[in-house]
Amino acid sequence: MSPGPEVDPGRSRVPSITSRGHRASLLTADGVRIEAAYTPRSGAVTAGRTGAADDLALVVAHGFTGSLDRPALRRAAAAFHGRAAVVTFSFRGHGRSGGRSTVGDREVEDLAAAVRWARALGHRRVATLGFSMGGSVVLRHAALHRPAHGGRTAAHTDAVVSVSAPARWYYRGTASMRRLHWAVTRPTGRLVSRVGLHTRIHPEDWDPVPLSPVAAVPLIAPVPLLLVHGDRDPYFPLDHPRMLHAAADPATCDLWLEPGFGHAENAAAPDLLDRIGGWIAERQAGAGSGTG
Repeated sequence: MSPGPEVDPGRSRVPSITSRGHRASLLTADGVRIEAAYTPRSGAVTAGRTGAADDLALVVAHGFTGSLDRPALRRAAAAFHGRAAVVTFSFRGHGRSGGRSTVGDREVEDLAAAVRWARALGHRRVATLGFSMGGSVVLRHAALHRPAHGGRTAAHTDAVVSVSAPARWYYRGTASMRRLHWAVTRPTGRLVSRVGLHTRIHPEDWDPVPLSPVAAVPLIAPVPLLLVHGDRDPYFPLDHPRMLHAAADPATCDLWLEPGFGHAENAAAPDLLDRIGGWIAERQAGAGSGTG
């Protein structure tokens, strides 16, 4: 991979965007280097609209053990290129990003850096979409990076989609989650994760325990929120999305319980991704520069 220039996410400008996009190294607020990629909306380059302020950008956050170069994330991101410019990135400890994974805690800073980069490229409207661990991160990010006193911050989001996310921490009710906890909490599990899954995990426990997804959800409104979950999810059963939905503002939150859908980006079918893209476009249609 050609990593491209290192970028200050708060001030970056990319002088030349091609139809193949651009790679960059972003520096998070806590000093971690994050690999990121930008792809313009289909047709935007040839139409001379690259980086136009009225274009929508979608920042896509992968699940645990993923990265921006994993085929499942690339396929999911490609499904949105006709509706928006797309930013993908690798969370800390994943792919070619620096640092070590904190499994949803400090990853909020990674997402914030990617959102800032999207805005620095000229996009006034930025939506966030996350899968599994990324789904919990987009919820917490939206709660922690809220506009203050009616203003805007470079890291705020204008719409949130959380797919296959947990509602609460330390869940061990499925075999898949028991295996994941072994991988995260045991030295042998972290070794297997590093060597076999190319995921470097921080060895220390959370201190303090971060804001949980279900505690974050009530803080997101009035930003539009979509929760998507499958009835065949092997990690988190349906009480997780239902708990999140019950905690959210009913005026701004939609819940889709998808028959036959498994877990996260690996299981997301093209028709589901298309409907998600339509939901984002509908919520942002007519939002204009006043929302960003």
